[in-house]
Amino acid sequence: MQRFYDFLRRHPTGVDTFLAVMLLGVSLLWAVTAVNGVGPRLRAIGIVVLLSLVVALRRRAPARMLLLVVALGVLQLALDVSVNPGDFAMLVIIYTVAAEGGPRWASRLALVGGLFAAPLSQVRWPVDEASTFGRVFAGLVMTVPFVLAWVLGDSLRTRRAYFDQLEERATRLEKEREAQAKVAVAAERARIARELHDVVAHNVSVMVVQADGAAYVLDAAPDQAKQALETISSTGRQALAEMRRLLGVLRTGDTREGGEYVPQPDVDQIEDLVEQVRRAGLTVDFKIEGTARPLPSGVELTAYRIVQEALTNSRKHGGPDVGASVRLVYFDDGLGLLVEDDGRGAAHELYVDGGADGHGHGLIGMRERVGMVGGTLDAGPRPGGGFRISALLPLKPAH
Repeated sequence: MQRFYDFLRRHPTGVDTFLAVMLLGVSLLWAVTAVNGVGPRLRAIGIVVLLSLVVALRRRAPARMLLLVVALGVLQLALDVSVNPGDFAMLVIIYTVAAEGGPRWASRLALVGGLFAAPLSQVRWPVDEASTFGRVFAGLVMTVPFVLAWVLGDSLRTRRAYFDQLEERATRLEKEREAQAKVAVAAERARIARELHDVVAHNVSVMVVQADGAAYVLDAAPDQAKQALETISSTGRQALAEMRRLLGVLRTGDTREGGEYVPQPDVDQIEDLVEQVRRAGLTVDFKIEGTARPLPSGVELTAYRIVQEALTNSRKHGGPDVGASVRLVYFDDGLGLLVEDDGRGAAHELYVDGGADGHGHGLIGMRERVGMVGGTLDAGPRPGGGFRISALLPLKPAH
């Protein structure tokens, strides 16, 4: 049965033509047997032929076929061609006009025509034996099929419009999901790029400084050279562990290394970071003010990366004998960071136009990280020489 319905939906013109032929055959049989006289019979045949044509062309030009049916109805009243099987085309065209969703005037005209068709037929061809009440009742009963045809067609049109709207909404939502997925992928790539920059810039610079120092004191102070090599080894292992974690995220979307979860750096590890930088030869003063409290993971990672990047920049751009200070201040509504050094400071291009000097994007990464958690960052020369980076990170992440 479903195949039969699918066949009918695939061949609407063939179905309408078949119905028109069947209606024409029944109407011609009525005209030959029920109409007396050559003239009235020819008039009846002409009208039923045109009514059958309406059924055949109802989907191609519903509004025009409706106007043709109205004209045929008026002509039928004028030529005294009584109610016949061909009038079934009026029900069909009323349903079609209401269902196809054409001009609103056509749908309204179909409804009005259906309401007046039966009463006019009762007035034009009254039943002699019926009383006035019987005629009125018969007219009302004959009007019901026309009204039902229009209601059914209009309901189908509304349902089609509803499903079209649902389909359009589903298509729009799918496009929005694709766009959001692309934005999420771009954001994730930017996040991973920042992580890679922080890992490589910090750890590799420490390794380079320690390697240079070890080569310088290798003959004069073997113990110091050995300590520097140990620092290089531990720093390299730490960098490899973080690199494996990031690459694991790229491959599987997981944050596990060797079957165990690798925690993201947090505020508690800043002290270890400072100690590592001290072993690399940079004098750092570290202080914590206020009462420590749990922070959102994004804020903790941002604070760690800011300190890491700031100390790396101090070591790269501060010059010889540079000293730095790190301050963590716990406020009621956020975490404050202040990283300063007394070196010669960075090039002017490093902190203008977003923080890109052509060699790296450290400050750009800082600003992006701070912006993601809804904080503020200020970076620039320090009065009296050196460089200063200050940031305020809120306890609640930005919406």
